[in-house]
Amino acid sequence: MAYKITDECISCGACAATCPVGAIAEGDKHYEIDEASCVECGACQAGCPVSAIEAP
Repeated sequence: MAYKITDECISCGACAATCPVGAIAEGDKHYEIDEASCVECGACQAGCPVSAIEAP
């Protein structure tokens, strides 16, 4: 199961910049993580300035 970006996301892009596999892209409301590409490394969660990413 992949990490999940919540509605607390402010669309700053910090998570996308830290993802080593490019699994994060801007979505309709906020950034989204592609579950098939996510390797569950946690880099996105550590890089989020508003703690909007939940661990699997």
